[in-house]
Amino acid sequence: MTGSLVAAMAVGLGGALGAVARHAVALRIQSRWSLVVVNTAGSFALGAVIAAPVDSVVGLAVGVGFCGAFTTFSSFAVETVMTAERGEPVVATRFAVGSVVAAVAALLAGSSLGLAIS
Repeated sequence: MTGSLVAAMAVGLGGALGAVARHAVALRIQSRWSLVVVNTAGSFALGAVIAAPVDSVVGLAVGVGFCGAFTTFSSFAVETVMTAERGEPVVATRFAVGSVVAAVAALLAGSSLGLAIS
């Protein structure tokens, strides 16, 4: 197999696992908190993968594939808009700002961990 085929397969396998994990979290946490959990955990994992000395195929599988499928910007955006449209603009704003702050903080924490193990 060529390198690009291996890379594509790594992304596909990681993406499949990330999508299943995302669905499992949504089944366990049936509220907007599931979005906070997956986006924060996914950001942490992505930060660690980016900073750690991992093989490029592993980085593609985990970073692009798993984290890409596990996290969900579109659901975050829909939840924010729907909450505001239900007449809860303050809740929507807190959710949006809190989610972004949590994701960025998790990315930085994951990067710190990745650097520490390298």
